[in-house]
Amino acid sequence: MNSERYDVIIIGSGAGGGTLAHRLAPSSKRILLLERGEYVSREKDNWNPRAVNVEGKYQTKELWHDRDGKELHPHTNYWVGGNTKFYGAALFRLRKEDFGELRHHGGISPAWPITYDELEPYYTQAEELYQVHGRRGEDPTEPPASAPYPCPPVSHEPRIQELSDDFARLGLKPFHTPLGILLDEGNPRSRCIRCNTCDGYPCLVYAKSDAQVLAVDEAISHPNVTLMTGACVERLETGPSGREVTKVIVSRNGAREEFAADIVVVSCGAINSAALLLRSANDRHPNGLANGSDVVGRHYMGHVNSVLMAISKCPNPTVFQKTLSFNDFYLASKEWEYPMGHISFVGKLDAETLKAGAPALTPGFTLEYMANHSIDFWLTSEDLPDPANRVTIDRQGNIVLAYQPNNEEGHKRLIAKLKNLMQQQTACPEHGHECHQGLFARNLFVGQRIPLAGVAHQNGTVRFGTDPQTSALDRNCKAHEVDNLYVVDASFFPSSGAVNPALTVMANALRVGDHLLARLK
Repeated sequence: MNSERYDVIIIGSGAGGGTLAHRLAPSSKRILLLERGEYVSREKDNWNPRAVNVEGKYQTKELWHDRDGKELHPHTNYWVGGNTKFYGAALFRLRKEDFGELRHHGGISPAWPITYDELEPYYTQAEELYQVHGRRGEDPTEPPASAPYPCPPVSHEPRIQELSDDFARLGLKPFHTPLGILLDEGNPRSRCIRCNTCDGYPCLVYAKSDAQVLAVDEAISHPNVTLMTGACVERLETGPSGREVTKVIVSRNGAREEFAADIVVVSCGAINSAALLLRSANDRHPNGLANGSDVVGRHYMGHVNSVLMAISKCPNPTVFQKTLSFNDFYLASKEWEYPMGHISFVGKLDAETLKAGAPALTPGFTLEYMANHSIDFWLTSEDLPDPANRVTIDRQGNIVLAYQPNNEEGHKRLIAKLKNLMQQQTACPEHGHECHQGLFARNLFVGQRIPLAGVAHQNGTVRFGTDPQTSALDRNCKAHEVDNLYVVDASFFPSSGAVNPALTVMANALRVGDHLLARLK
């Protein structure tokens, strides 16, 4: 056992763990931040589409399995900053309605044990910490906010502005995507240069608002915070009563190490956090640590996602494409009595990336043509919690991910709606209404045909709630059955909403951080 006892051990340095470390750092409490990965090397390959998207240079090489035992190569990343090193930095609040019970075509999305109003101040603080750009009042589904965005909206390039104007002409309410980037458009020395290698790439110039750049590096500048990289947590051990985590067992540099703290916080990502708790089963917790309810690992959600390419005869010269969104169909509307979802953009696609996951080509189309002439949409619909969609571990302790998509009718309608809208674009001066060639579904998971591998929006495996029979965590994200164990990644979500979970994870980490500061006094 390491001779030094900490006040808090945080396992994982991403949106949850990194943000929590930042919150606790000024307290002078002794904090150990354990991260299985290292810092991403700053190198040319950071912005190389082949290295990042085709070869998967920065993705984990570990293998998981699906429910049928087939190998699964997860598209996830183990680095300081977690998956925020590679995210697209779209930082949305959940809608206020997402915190209540919401009726979908496929069933009921359950209510949260906290309200939007309770989390709202922390959303504001998270937007400030991660320097989110946006404009209040554009999005018709936007929840109330106590402050404006800390940074102005990122401007649209001409082709995207034309599309925004077209959508507005059709009666929609397009808005600027809230983005976490270190951009000052009026300053030629801006750290962010609006490049085309942002979404899905690590930022070579540290201009993305990721957890490493804006949370972890600041936290470890405090002498009371220690970051230990290359530290893979294998299990958590409890005392005889089972009510307290007494040891954190770590594999590091080929050796076993043990650490202890008054409070242990798990934030490994929804899949790995559930797996860690399941691996930590003991006599007091035979089904997995904090799993007397049998919900740990269950109710896995990751959204119903699609990327669609709209191909036009006119080229799309846009470089930084991910600036426009619309939520007109996020909730029930005159179009349909149920929610459909959210529409925005991905980063501009390139021919190199398309090679591994190209759609069926129309005769005469090349990958270069498609990349240069496409507008690339991202569509997200909510999937519903299902106990059969779950994370388990096999006899060797390896991850098994079983998932069957649900609530798909809304997503099908969302795709159809987008196709219809694109066919109503203003006539092109050169090609007329023939400019638009159609919408193609693109394989989301480059190099593979396994949609399950795309786990960027993973959530829901260690849900919080007020009833210990149906949840693993209380409203403060403390385990019902273990007095010093908390979980602060997206595991705690009882429902997934239909926007990127990152900002909600960050906001909740700040909320839990305030709870821990009060507890540690």
